[in-house]
Amino acid sequence: MRVLHLTTGRRSFFDQQVAALRSRGIDCTVLEVPGDYSADDPRGVTDYLRYYPQVLERGLDGYDVVHANNGLTLPFALAQPSRPVVATFWGTDLMGNHGVVSSVSRHSAARADDVILPSRAMAEYVDCEYAHVPFPVDTDRFEPIDRASARERVGWETEETVVLFPYDPSRPEKDYPRAQRVVEQADVAADLRPLTGKPHEEMPYYLNASDAVLVTSKRESGPMIVREAAACNVPVVSTDVGFVRETLEGVDQSAVCRSDAELAASLEHVLTSDGRSDARSVLEGLDPADFSRRLERVYDAAVAAGRGCR
Repeated sequence: MRVLHLTTGRRSFFDQQVAALRSRGIDCTVLEVPGDYSADDPRGVTDYLRYYPQVLERGLDGYDVVHANNGLTLPFALAQPSRPVVATFWGTDLMGNHGVVSSVSRHSAARADDVILPSRAMAEYVDCEYAHVPFPVDTDRFEPIDRASARERVGWETEETVVLFPYDPSRPEKDYPRAQRVVEQADVAADLRPLTGKPHEEMPYYLNASDAVLVTSKRESGPMIVREAAACNVPVVSTDVGFVRETLEGVDQSAVCRSDAELAASLEHVLTSDGRSDARSVLEGLDPADFSRRLERVYDAAVAAGRGCR
């Protein structure tokens, strides 16, 4: 099977998914939207106008499926009339504050042959059937590591109590001020440590070096950091966003909370207990191989149904 992947950018979880598909013998070609992108400097209309000719130049007749990764690429996948279209939404494309992006994603979803959502929390944003396929975690990379060894690797003091805030504090949807309030309210001496811009391959060490991960986001489709921390058996205290509740349900030394008081009490309990979680042994859907098998079944169904001529 040959699949053309359209994406807005190379994210670590996306690259891992492509690698998992290739390990099953699926021929994957990745085509990114041209132009540079950052949160402060998004792509312009010109970049997207250049994208559609590039999609067509790939010779769509040679592919079995066009897979739109992120709602912003879905209109370009739908604009070709001959191949089945599978769409995976990433979160902000459906749930973000960008009105045009969310509107385009929601309306385009109903025209895709198959829709994949990594979190059931996204379901209310699409008016169509979907397959729930959680994003996997590289459990060979994200695994429990001795805390002292991890701290030596990242250069942290051994005896300090560290609460990891795994985001850029300037991002309003992550609500860093709330995280500060929660740590202040918890009756324990702890250092709230924001973390951003580190290589993905170093994240297992920062997670394992932490006593707990604190997520105070206002909205999320995921976040993947919760699944990665869970794979490392690092305690997580989080607001009830995205797939956090379904990830941490039944996990010891972790909590999903609604109020500041609940967050502070749960964080205090986790830090004073000084124990690891048991998430790795109870959490399902971490394995990339399982993800690729489920995604291949979606592709097979789309091809077998002979869809693509909308």
